[in-house]
Amino acid sequence: MTIFQQNTSLKPYNTFGIPVNARYFAKLTTAADLQELLGSDLIKTEPLLILGGGSNLLFTKDFEGLVVKVSIPGISEVITGDEVIVTAGAGVVWNDFVNYCVQHGYAGVENLSLIPGTVGASPIQNIGAYGVELKDVFESCTGMEINTGISRVFSHADCKFGYRDSIFKNELKGQYLITEVRFRLNRVAKINTQYGAIQEELAKRGIAIPTIADVSAVVAHIRVSKLPDPSTIGNAGSFFKNPVIAKAEFQKIYKEFPEVVHYQVTPGKVKLAAGWLIEQCGFKGKVVGQTGTWKSQALVLVNHGQATGQEVYSFSENIINTVEAKFGVRLEREVNIL
Repeated sequence: MTIFQQNTSLKPYNTFGIPVNARYFAKLTTAADLQELLGSDLIKTEPLLILGGGSNLLFTKDFEGLVVKVSIPGISEVITGDEVIVTAGAGVVWNDFVNYCVQHGYAGVENLSLIPGTVGASPIQNIGAYGVELKDVFESCTGMEINTGISRVFSHADCKFGYRDSIFKNELKGQYLITEVRFRLNRVAKINTQYGAIQEELAKRGIAIPTIADVSAVVAHIRVSKLPDPSTIGNAGSFFKNPVIAKAEFQKIYKEFPEVVHYQVTPGKVKLAAGWLIEQCGFKGKVVGQTGTWKSQALVLVNHGQATGQEVYSFSENIINTVEAKFGVRLEREVNIL
């Protein structure tokens, strides 16, 4: 039985819920599926899109090519003393992976609770939240070169991680299909509660010495309270990156807007809160047609039901231009536009 389908709706496979179609569609769950994919003419002749959880993209039109949904399962671990290497299939839902680690006492990913998407997409995006990034716990990943079918193991250094960035978004974009990811975690927790929101919620709960389960629960609570659930309203989480600017540029903004939310990154660089910039421009909770920003977080764009991808994109362009006009800072989209 072939894994390929034609004219398949991608609405169930993108968290924005945009109703577009793929000319060809294949879902990978087994080694046999992978071999069939490699042996097909479609992968050689058609434009290709590798799809994880569909939580970091915006479709603005039908995809006139082959969409491959990676659903490879499985989690295993190797324990050496206090360290543990946990290997997860690329199709494992990210939060299921986090819950597995927390339940087994493997520390390191608890601050990344409830991030949407799959394990296979995590190194591509170098996902991050609440003071932790994927690169902090990444050991290696295995990727299959699409043109040759040859597998390659990518080390931490190979991946060239940056802020929401990696080699898979640049030099090797579209060239590899990640099949599994390995994480270096620890059975002795080094709790990270540097973010004020985490500290405040722990205090509310009367927790003075938190466990990784406590941190995971608190992070999940904070995310739910601030961010919309994609199962009830279409969105892709944070739509824009927090801009990192030169200190001299920041000083000019600070002089005019001393209340600007910011974080020191290096002695010469400052990170601004994109959500704050957008909110100051009057966009928080704004509705335009079928799209808009989330009522509790201006950084999140939503689909109120029948939005097209082009409608969401145009709205994001309006935000970018308005923020730049007010603050002189040009926001960069975190979400991939197709």
